[in-house]
This record gives sequence, C-alpha cells and structure tokens, in this order.
Amino acid sequence: MLLGIDMGTGSTKGVLVDTAGAVVASETISHGMDLPRPGWAEVDADAVWWREVCAISAALTAKLPANATLAGMCVSGVGPCLVLCDADLRPLRPAILYGIDTRAHAEIASLTEELGEKAILDRAGTLLSSQAVGPKIEWVRNHEPETFAAAAGWYGSNSYIAAKLTGEYVMDHHTASQCDPLYATREFAWNREWAERICGPLPLPDLVWPSDIVGRVTPAAARETGLPVGLPVAAGTVDAYSEAFSVGVRRPGDQMLMYGSTMFLVQVIDEYHSDPALWTTAGVDPQTLSLAAGTSTAGTMINWLQSVTGRPSFDDLTAEALEVPAGSEGLLMLPYLAGERTPVFDPKARGVLAGLTLRHGRGHLFRAAYEGIAFGIRQILDRFDDAHEATRTVAVGGGLKSPVWAQAISDVTGRSQLVPEQAIGASYGDALLAGIGVGLVPPDTDWATIAREITPNPRNRELYDDLFTTWAQMYPATRDQVHRLAAADPD
Repeated sequence: MLLGIDMGTGSTKGVLVDTAGAVVASETISHGMDLPRPGWAEVDADAVWWREVCAISAALTAKLPANATLAGMCVSGVGPCLVLCDADLRPLRPAILYGIDTRAHAEIASLTEELGEKAILDRAGTLLSSQAVGPKIEWVRNHEPETFAAAAGWYGSNSYIAAKLTGEYVMDHHTASQCDPLYATREFAWNREWAERICGPLPLPDLVWPSDIVGRVTPAAARETGLPVGLPVAAGTVDAYSEAFSVGVRRPGDQMLMYGSTMFLVQVIDEYHSDPALWTTAGVDPQTLSLAAGTSTAGTMINWLQSVTGRPSFDDLTAEALEVPAGSEGLLMLPYLAGERTPVFDPKARGVLAGLTLRHGRGHLFRAAYEGIAFGIRQILDRFDDAHEATRTVAVGGGLKSPVWAQAISDVTGRSQLVPEQAIGASYGDALLAGIGVGLVPPDTDWATIAREITPNPRNRELYDDLFTTWAQMYPATRDQVHRLAAADPD
C-alpha cells in the first residue's frame, strides 16, 4: 500500500492507495489559517501541519488491510511557503503562506530594483510578486532579525514534513523554482549568487525531484505518527502540482484547470519560456518545465455574492443563472474583488460591474460573475498557447458542481474540458509519487480515468468573442480610478 497526504489551505487529507490506484481508505482534518494583520496569512507549522500529518498517518496505518504492508509515503502542501526552523527543527515563527500573504511588498520592490526586472525574469522565469519566497525571507531578515539569526534552515510546507519524518534537509525542484529569485529555472539549480545574497548564512537545502526517496521514517517520527520505522519517504511538492500529476497532466501541452476558492492553472511545456504575466517553474517529473497562473478570487466571489443577495441555496442560484442567456444581457464583471494575480499582478485592482440596468437581477449577477472568471481564464490560456499549444485540458475542483461556471469557461475559451472520474486531489498524486519513488509503479503510470467532457457551445462563440474584447479593455480603462479608490481602503 501507498500513503499520500496533502496539507491544503482548509484541510489536511490522506489516502491509502494500492499499486493499481484503488483508494482503500481516506481521512480528512479541517483547519484554518491565521490572519493576524492585514496582508498577513500564516499557519502554525507544528500545531497544524505536523500534528495533522501525525493524526492522519496513525489513522490510516490502523486501516491497513490484513496482510498488507505500507511500502512508501509522500506529503504535499500549500506553497510556496516559508518555514524557518532552529537546529532542532522547531519552527521559530508561524509559516508565512503563499501569494495570499502580501506583507513583503517593500522587499519585492527593493529586490526588483537591486537585481533588475529583466535579469530576474531571465534567470528565475518569473517576476517577483507576493507568491515569491525570496522577498519573504528578506522581510524576516529586515523585520525580525532575531528570528532570522536563530534560524538553521528554511523549508516549504512539504519539505518541513519530510524533514520531520526523515531528518533530511531537502527541497524539491518545483518548490524551489517558486522560491524566486533563489532558483535558476532554466538550469534546474540554485542561483547561488542571489540565494546567498538573500539567505545569508542560511544553508540551501539539497535539491531533489518530487518522486525521489529522500530518506526513511526515523524512530522518533515513528513514535509520533504510528508509521513503521524505515518507511521510505518521497519528497513531494506543492499541492496544486501534485493534483495535476494525479489527473495525468504529464506531457507537453497538457493543462489543468482547478476550480476552487481561486482558480489555479498548470500547463506542461517542452522548452523554457518566460512571460512576465505567468509563473515559469520546474515540473513534477524530472527535468520538465511548467507554466502556472492563479486568480485571486473565484469561488470566494460566488460565496460573497450569495451572502449579499439573501443567501440563496446553490440549487436556486444555479437555476436563476441558467435562466439568464449567455452574455448576461450586456452585464460584464471584472472579478478582482481581492486584487488580481495573473495576468495583471495588481493587488490594488478591484471589482467592476459594467452595463448594469434596472432589468438585471440576481441571476444576471451570478452569470456575469462566472463569465468574468471565464474571461480571465481565456486571457491566461491565450498566453499559455504562446509557449505550447494545448493538447488537452483536464478540469478538477469543487467548482465543477456549477454547470454554469464550467460551461462558461468552455464557451468563452473555445476549449473542451475533460473531467476525471475521480478527482481526489493532491493526496492521490502523492500516493502515485510514492509508488514511483519506491519502484512499485512505472514512472509513466496514469491512474486517472476520464468520465465526461464539457464541450463549447458553438452558438455562443461569436457573442463571447465580442464580449471578451470589451471585457479586456475594462481593466486598463478603469485602473487609475480604481487605484484612487483603493487608496481609501481602511487597510
């Protein structure tokens, strides 16, 4: 049997899987994040991530079928994050989370000026933003010098757990490639000049690939987790990429759309390609490359609309939106209620409704929101095509429960979406990585089975092409006014 565990934004999930990909047992523990100040997003790495990995490991080990043995495990997690630990692997402060933590804006600006925007894009493949780990390290160095001075190592979420399990100080190439500007993506290596400038005396972890076995469960870790001493542990990676791996997004041109609180997109490419509006990273498979993009809102905006329009049930909401024709009868929405990540990278962006009239109702608002998300996805996918034309698009996530949302994305982008029979999530990809790592599963194994296909409605193509042109003009046309309004925010 193989054990996969993923530490997501809202929960930690584990699955026990056999070598044919059948899920035998699963466990989930919900958690939240701490938001101690505006722009800060943190997690207690020991009390949340490690303790939940221990609890899920013990629960699933107890569910091993008779005569079955545990052959390997792998853990993924949210990322990129920053966990600073002392020499005894004790976290010195709460983990600083990925792009939703925007505290290091001054460090982003100063490092960009110091290193040069063009040089960063060329070496790292990605411009510095709130998603980057390098500026977060610089922030701790500037604002919490005593913490920085006491640190003996720095980790991502999954590499912290790997260290707790095995005692090894490693980081997978993909996570490292999101630690901009510390990693030279084109070369699959640390950019030592810049890494030493930012990390100072902090040693750099050894680089490994996500399926590499990095060590074995120590006696101390076995006592806390219930895992067998000596169990092989694969490195793991950032959860979204492990989920893409779990649904067969492995070959150049394969892409994943993840429908959730935000939308996250991954595409495998065959040659190095940098775009200031995207993230270029190392892939999950060894010596591969990926592009990625992420929005700042998606499902969170739909939840917000529900809360301010009388909290309709999801079924009622869907029925009302389905009654509205494509195009929302001239209503367009910029879905930037929490700023925006790709492709505009503007934390001061805000939501905009255009074309609102007295005839528009709640159903129009919801359809326009879904269509606004879809227009943003089209912007991203068009840029993905510049690197490698898509060969297939796999869709995953809870947002697929909305037929309006999924159909709007196919209609607006003109792309079919393949929906897997089982979209268990990153923990399933972790189990597959563990199986590959211990040699029980061939490296090219794909456990995903496609259950259905969402195809574009050709009758809506001309309408959406026209509306997309107008929608794409809305952000630059309103940016200055919106920025003035954003300056009045109480934060």
